[in-house]
Amino acid sequence: MTLLHNMPTADLQKLDAAHHVHPFTANADLAAKGTRVITSAKGVFLRDSDGIELLDGMAGLWCTNIGYGRDELADAAHAQMLQLPYYNTFFHTSHPPVIALSAKLAQLAPGDLNHVFYASGGSEANDTNIRLVRHYWAIKGKPDKKVIISRHNAYHGSTMGGASLGGFSAMHAQGGLPIPDIAFIDQPFWYGEGGDMSPEDFGLERARQLEAKIAELGEDKVAAFIAEPVQGAGGVIIPPSTYWPEIQQICDAHDILLIADEVICGFGRTGNWFGSETYGIRPDIMTIAKGLSSGYAPIGGSLLSDEVADVIANGGDFNHGYTYSGHPVACAVAMENLRIMEDEHMVEQVRDVTGPYLAQKWAQLADHGLVGEAVSVGMMASLAMTPDKAARAAFAADKGTVGLRCRDRSFANGLVMRHVGDRMIIAPPIVISKGEIDQLIERASTALDETLAGLKQDGLMTAAG
Repeated sequence: MTLLHNMPTADLQKLDAAHHVHPFTANADLAAKGTRVITSAKGVFLRDSDGIELLDGMAGLWCTNIGYGRDELADAAHAQMLQLPYYNTFFHTSHPPVIALSAKLAQLAPGDLNHVFYASGGSEANDTNIRLVRHYWAIKGKPDKKVIISRHNAYHGSTMGGASLGGFSAMHAQGGLPIPDIAFIDQPFWYGEGGDMSPEDFGLERARQLEAKIAELGEDKVAAFIAEPVQGAGGVIIPPSTYWPEIQQICDAHDILLIADEVICGFGRTGNWFGSETYGIRPDIMTIAKGLSSGYAPIGGSLLSDEVADVIANGGDFNHGYTYSGHPVACAVAMENLRIMEDEHMVEQVRDVTGPYLAQKWAQLADHGLVGEAVSVGMMASLAMTPDKAARAAFAADKGTVGLRCRDRSFANGLVMRHVGDRMIIAPPIVISKGEIDQLIERASTALDETLAGLKQDGLMTAAG
């Protein structure tokens, strides 16, 4: 069977519905509606099978940082496939692409994160982290230090381990999750949960829940705390300025490993190479994926500090790994991706030019009648929709009703903008230009206008009681 690039949309949708099970989808509903078929992309724009162009405000799934259509990455994959299309890194073997990429990541990563254990994506890498931190403490003679503390509304993947670390109740409801020895504290979401507290006081209160949880469980039982610098899939939740310094102090004081999940925040997204640099975090382990290859090849990993790596290295065999750990083609693509990012000063461009420009333009959306908050950091942003700005009120309608309406109006106006409940979020390719940011803001504004008009018409601009 060919790749079907020229098949009519209706036929593609029918074939897709017959055989393709989509992730995070009610597949029967999708089959009745018909999927949107994306056929090509260039820069920050997608094109579907009906020829409609969309500005990709989500960089695929937070990953196409350098944009679409970079021939250099295709060339790197082609050359590596001809040289060495595959070999594993088991059985005392290695290969040049994985060696080069490991050295490069050690150079780019902050602090002493000089070692990499590879996976095919962030979910796998976080599964690795569970086993790794428990093995680490067992080697150090503390086998009871098994509990990993995470946060409600966090996202750390959808494997058994990754979904257990995440704080999404809908995921925990399926498949017998979470696995044992995972605990949770509340998220630092001031807009939705801060009440009358100042953001600064709220940040400290939420951080100090970690200390309380450690005391409740016992320091001798807690292995690690895992968190995203900015909660991405949870709604681009940007923590108050007081939050991360307090978290770092607590981890240091209680001998708890700190895992920074940088799958979304890494590789330029926040205006630095890593979100840990943006927020002054000193992680012992850092989860990476997505922007590492800009989504052009599946690759992820766990960056380890010198101390963690040394303990693991001297603890005998670490009986863990994946067939595609350090895949040579994925490593070659990632190396070329990082070269382009460095040569074209993409991270600096986000930090100094386009990030501040997006922040200025996005903040203006807070003046819209439907918007209660519009916040951003680097190339990720969110806005909260509300029927009552002063009260930061939720809608009386079921959570997500308004968000879904706005998402649909966004797509109708040529913009991929995602909804999380009744928050709208964006994370465009970090190469987006000022002119393209203007287009994004214009299309988002139109989507908000049309959503507000529809809510008023249907009597849905009502606050929850």
